Amino acid sequence: MNSIRRTLLLWLSIGIGGGIAIAALLIYSQAREQANQLFDYQMQQLVASLPDRAFSPIGPGHEEGGDERDIVIQIWDNNGLRIYRSHENTMLPQRAELGFSDVAANGAMWRVYSAQLGGTIIQVAQPMRDRLQLAARMALKTVAPLLLLLPLLAILIWITVGRSLASVGRAVDDVRARDAALLTPISDATLPQEIRPLVVALNDLLARLAQSIAAQRSFVADAAHELKTPLTALNLQLQLAERAQNEADRQAAFADLKQGIERMRHLVHQLLSMARQEPGASDQDKKTVDLAALASQVVSHFAAMAESRSIDLGLHAAPASVTGNGDALRTLLENLVDNALRYCPAGAIVDVCVEAEADAVKLMVRDNGPGIPPEALPRIFDRFYRVDGSAGNGSGLGLAIVKRIAAMHSAETIVENGASGLGIGIKIPVAPHAQHMQAP
Repeated sequence: MNSIRRTLLLWLSIGIGGGIAIAALLIYSQAREQANQLFDYQMQQLVASLPDRAFSPIGPGHEEGGDERDIVIQIWDNNGLRIYRSHENTMLPQRAELGFSDVAANGAMWRVYSAQLGGTIIQVAQPMRDRLQLAARMALKTVAPLLLLLPLLAILIWITVGRSLASVGRAVDDVRARDAALLTPISDATLPQEIRPLVVALNDLLARLAQSIAAQRSFVADAAHELKTPLTALNLQLQLAERAQNEADRQAAFADLKQGIERMRHLVHQLLSMARQEPGASDQDKKTVDLAALASQVVSHFAAMAESRSIDLGLHAAPASVTGNGDALRTLLENLVDNALRYCPAGAIVDVCVEAEADAVKLMVRDNGPGIPPEALPRIFDRFYRVDGSAGNGSGLGLAIVKRIAAMHSAETIVENGASGLGIGIKIPVAPHAQHMQAP
């Protein structure tokens, strides 16, 4: 399991440790350079302090012993005869190269400075490891306090992150203590700025979930209420058919029963269609939909129903395509046509129209029926709402379904209500590439 506290502690420790290591290397490099400059200067000063005629040949007994880590001095005369050596056990090669040089001798590297004073050659040498050890000690003394800070920094990071995440823990406890019915927003007042967008998104999800649950509860309550009346009617019609005294009464009762069953079938179909269009009920796959072809198929489907009611059902469709869900758009158009056929009187004209505009496509169903009273217009898209005095036997769900599908496609609902009849439909925006495809 990932832990923000442990991750921060690990990577900050690695970063600080790496920074200290780099700083130690830089300090060591600078200290070594300074040590080299200092010792080189000392060697030069040592040679400069020696007299130019103070030496004469000496025998082995006059050689001095000493630690080979000290400065080693050797002196030769012009004939190459060594006349002085400060350390008996340290043998450096006799070199005539004047100035500074690095020499390997006795299994170690030496820094050698040679100079000529009068008739003698003076050679001063020092082990390189002495300089490196001094530089390392200087770097360690500088870095040691930083190393001691690492545990303190780790403790500080642990405490700081823990306090910063305490508010997150309280938010988690708040969510854990809730039941499925409590969908109020989670408080983000004390949350860190980095965590707040997550809680804001979660609150937005809770709000949409609460809205969806409220809509479903309202739908179930309305559906139960609406189903109760036709079921009661069916039961009464069945009882009338059972009590019929003659064949004529029985046939009349069965005709009413058949009509009631048809209304029930239509209501159940509308309820299922409405449930499919509820937010989150199903994922709506969107693709290119040919509205002209779709309108032609819907008109063919309702042709027999229109003929049985003596209604002239026509089609006026310009070539147009949109991006959307084909099944949902078919359901929308079927509801519009079904509503028109149910509420228009015999002899009416109903036209399905597809109209391409510059940036949108209008899908309309127009009729020359009586229209809708102006006072009823604000409620025509409500669930189970039917205009008072309407002649049809609809369920009041058709336009609610149209409204829901229009919202799914970011479309605008259009109502044209006038003396010449009623027109209801949607206006679907189209993308630039779709506009190019439908252009003549």
